[in-house]
Amino acid sequence: MSSGPRYNIKLRRRREGKTDYRKRLALLKSGKTRIVVRSSLKQMRVQFMDYDETGDKVLVSAMGSDLSSKYQWKHTTSNTPAAYLTGLLAGKRAKDAGITQGVFDIGMKVPVSGSKVFAALKGIHDAGIECYVAEDKLPDESRIMGEHIDKKIASDVKKIKDTITGGK
Repeated sequence: MSSGPRYNIKLRRRREGKTDYRKRLALLKSGKTRIVVRSSLKQMRVQFMDYDETGDKVLVSAMGSDLSSKYQWKHTTSNTPAAYLTGLLAGKRAKDAGITQGVFDIGMKVPVSGSKVFAALKGIHDAGIECYVAEDKLPDESRIMGEHIDKKIASDVKKIKDTITGGK
């Protein structure tokens, strides 16, 4: 390892590959609420966050497990339709909390067109939250409805979507 008076050790989260501080600073400079989307192997997490000097404040949150516990989602929470519904649920909660716009934060994820991260963003956008997104990045309607997985999932997605939005 290098050493010397002019050598600077990078921050721990940068060394671990968890945080891109340039990207984070650019998002914070916008002054808007960050829409943070993180995925694990089992579920998606969507949070609306504001910056604070003592630590980021979570304003609204939704997880994929909320679908199975509160909306009787019987399928896996790690697929594209579940990501869309999680985004829709978070967007509805944010709308109820008075949040109208935000800036999208996917962290260290690579922005692949049609991915689960963008399915969650489409759900947020469909809930009425203003957030810039290029239309070519969003997954098509058949993937959001889950037709690529099973034909039966589409009816469950529609039913839960109507429950979340109140039939709108």
